[in-house]
Amino acid sequence: MIATDLDTSCNTPIGGIRLPIAGMTQMTALDYPDHLACVVFLQGCPLRCGYCDNSQRMAPRRGDESEWQAVRAFLEERRGLLEGVVFSGGEPTLHNALPAAIREVKTMGFKVGLHTAGPYPARLLRLLPWLDWVGLDVKGRGRDFDRICGRTGIWQRNSQSLTTLLDSGIDFECRTTVHWRDFDLRDVEHLALTLADCGVRRYAIQVARTRGCLDPAYCQPVAGAPPRAMLAGLVKRLAPNFEHIELRE
Repeated sequence: MIATDLDTSCNTPIGGIRLPIAGMTQMTALDYPDHLACVVFLQGCPLRCGYCDNSQRMAPRRGDESEWQAVRAFLEERRGLLEGVVFSGGEPTLHNALPAAIREVKTMGFKVGLHTAGPYPARLLRLLPWLDWVGLDVKGRGRDFDRICGRTGIWQRNSQSLTTLLDSGIDFECRTTVHWRDFDLRDVEHLALTLADCGVRRYAIQVARTRGCLDPAYCQPVAGAPPRAMLAGLVKRLAPNFEHIELRE
């Protein structure tokens, strides 16, 4: 997996697409299941999760046409080598230019994936005809979602986005980042079973990093945090409820 900042020095715009590019992972087999892909990170996020270790991507800004041109030039060189392109963030659905960028990537012959927390369900619905896969962040159960993400009213929007994905038939997974300041094992289990009852078939539990967190308190050890073996055991017990469930660290 190779991560890099993009060279945006070229100043001849293509297509007038303005997206604020925060960086790119040029090649990964982790961010789009079973596909070799690159990940394009977009600047700006409306959420304020305490465990976030990409806080430098939160502040929104206006993109320059040359930024997307640099991405497009990279993708032209990777035709036949990469299978897919994943738009991530930040929160990629924040940006009005995202549909045009996705359509352009699709016409280049790549599959398109999206990482989103689902705060804009109407925008997600409009994107679905051009998407091949979605990774939906589910940060908590009900109002716990809002507590964890630091914004009110987001859990209802996320729920609408989940319903949209379930109704669409598109390939998707739900994923939850677990920090023991926000969860105990019982919370994780309840959330997982709630998603399974809703019809989610693929689920990933991600252990939060404890370096560079937005809230410095999230970098500190949590008294009574369960050991990894207990979380791994829970994932194993949950397995019959899903077609696929995994623990990511």
